[in-house]
Amino acid sequence: MPLSPLDLHDLTESVLGCVCAALQDAADEVAGQPGCPCRTCVVPGNVAWDWCDDPCGTTKGPGGQLSVNVVRMWPSDVTSFPAENRTVMGTRHCTPPPLTAAELAVTVLRCAPTPDEQGCPPTCDELDAAARITHIDAVTVYNSLYCCLPGTSARRRGRQFVVGQQRLVGPEGGCVGVEQRVTVALPGCAPCPTGDAS
Repeated sequence: MPLSPLDLHDLTESVLGCVCAALQDAADEVAGQPGCPCRTCVVPGNVAWDWCDDPCGTTKGPGGQLSVNVVRMWPSDVTSFPAENRTVMGTRHCTPPPLTAAELAVTVLRCAPTPDEQGCPPTCDELDAAARITHIDAVTVYNSLYCCLPGTSARRRGRQFVVGQQRLVGPEGGCVGVEQRVTVALPGCAPCPTGDAS
């Protein structure tokens, strides 16, 4: 069965909310850790690195940016998810794959230490503080996907997913952070379009 029009976007919104809540919990638990950035977005295409400073001011929450974007989608099936299903489908009727795999990227960006007005590099203490924040963000994002993705499906068995590689990104343009990949199964349950030629 095909995907319903909102399946993919609803998934990205759920992941965004889950990771944001986990980042806020980490800030409540670890002194000095900033919470969920004030700028949280589901974005189309690649993430623009343009909000690493404090765009909201200190009264509206931590600076930086949390984003979720779709990297790619492909047909799969229940027995071999997340492998690509390359089965030739029928040419006369609506025969979509039983499962669609969607790879998402979750990105958390924070301010990176930069040289001072005299051009001197950041101090080791500044670099260590930024590394600590980034490492806590990395673990928090990683853990949050395992904890909340199963509950993002109405199906009794929960949602299938595979947590992929995580990498630290930057520093570049005053930004440094974490990008985490995850591949999620989207089971089709919508009817085929009625205008389908047979």
